[in-house]
Amino acid sequence: MECTGSNTVNLPLYASPLVGEITFGSAWEENTDRVSCISQIGKSLPTDSEMPHVSRVAPVTSPTSASQRVNLPGVMDAEGRVDETRLRMYIFKNGGVNPEERGLVWRFLFGMYPCSSTTLERTLLLEEMSVRYHVMKKKWQHLLPGAVRLCLNGTDAELVAAVQYFEKRQERVRETHQYQYKSKEVKERISFLELQAQVLFERVTFDLEELQEAIRIIDKDVPRTDRVLAYYTDEGLGNLLVLRDILITYAAFHPDVSYAQGMNDLCSRFLEVLDSEVDTYWSFCCYMEKFSRDFCADGLYRKIELEAALLKELDPHLHAHLVTDNTDRLTFCHRWLLLGFQREFEHGDALRLFEILSCDHLELISQQVDRALYQERLAYKHRLYDEPVTEPPSVNREFTFELFICATILLENRDSLLSCRNEVQLLQFTNSLQGTLDLNSSLKKAEELFYNYCKRSAKDCLSDRYQKHKSKEEPFLYLLRNLFS
Repeated sequence: MECTGSNTVNLPLYASPLVGEITFGSAWEENTDRVSCISQIGKSLPTDSEMPHVSRVAPVTSPTSASQRVNLPGVMDAEGRVDETRLRMYIFKNGGVNPEERGLVWRFLFGMYPCSSTTLERTLLLEEMSVRYHVMKKKWQHLLPGAVRLCLNGTDAELVAAVQYFEKRQERVRETHQYQYKSKEVKERISFLELQAQVLFERVTFDLEELQEAIRIIDKDVPRTDRVLAYYTDEGLGNLLVLRDILITYAAFHPDVSYAQGMNDLCSRFLEVLDSEVDTYWSFCCYMEKFSRDFCADGLYRKIELEAALLKELDPHLHAHLVTDNTDRLTFCHRWLLLGFQREFEHGDALRLFEILSCDHLELISQQVDRALYQERLAYKHRLYDEPVTEPPSVNREFTFELFICATILLENRDSLLSCRNEVQLLQFTNSLQGTLDLNSSLKKAEELFYNYCKRSAKDCLSDRYQKHKSKEEPFLYLLRNLFS
């Protein structure tokens, strides 16, 4: 990641790029007869409601995660390295992972632990991440002592009690911190890491006025974050204060992004699953490194533009109704895309969808399909070098799977949307969907939309003249047939 202030600090804490080849399964069956593997997902998995929830404040870190094994077939080797391609493929094709596996899987999926790291390397890496996080948090707390405590107006009695309990807990943590390392070797290593982190972050400066404004917004958003979840009940209400510290630390050390509304909902998702302050911070940083643009105006408009372009291909009439008169009318989809449809599905299904979308399986294969198509075009050019060739259009790789999920929701509610005549009615429609959508059905239909889009693109690319000269192997169509198998 990049930690920016007056200087840029590079922290080598992220997963390496995807390596290896995609292994495809059986031949593609006719789409009309095919039963989507995704439509069957989750039926054998225990639901999140069946998993035990302990309402308590999350620990600072989770040391056992460094040595735990990912119990997915063929994903982790004997030394603890994870095959990232297989991990992402498994998540997509099995519709997520068991809730008890989710915490460990997310640490690899989102890059907190590099997939190439061994068990021993992760143990040392977790120490480094923990020390750096503590030094970073202490830095902003030292500069803004008045912001250390969440200020409340007293009307939220439960949260007032949670703040008091949390402060006592933090004091106990500080008192016991110096005694938790019994080995002299470990103490010396931790001392060295602390010194290294202090030197590293000493060069970082804050715009205190901007940081205080970010904290003001965070303090408005955090108290109302996911209060209905079991994770934030009783003693667990203190997890909101853990969430607050994570968000402030992120805003302090990422001034180019700072804080924007919606980050609290995303970060809360990581905290609930990982149940660790340090692990949540670094995993959230990894996620934001890729998606921080979505919280900026240009990222927002780009997502809406892409959704509008896709909808125009799939349903021109609905597109005309939602876009032609007012180009901003599709902005109601932005919350869906920004938060990964967090509120539109039941909570457990929303977590499952988030990891399915984050595995980027279809996007990764689309790149391979596009490369195969490119090779086919090159071969075609060499065969017909004396004839003029017009480059056929390629599959639009910016049409990510989340856009097809969004399009599925729009098309499934086509009649309701066509009856909406203004922004108020669109907002009412959006609110009416919260927690009502069926994930398996939506995934199956989105998968079919994705396949049909690719199929149409293939037909455009492979004209009659081109097919007469196509190779026997047909790599593009072969990959397309096996896209979901």
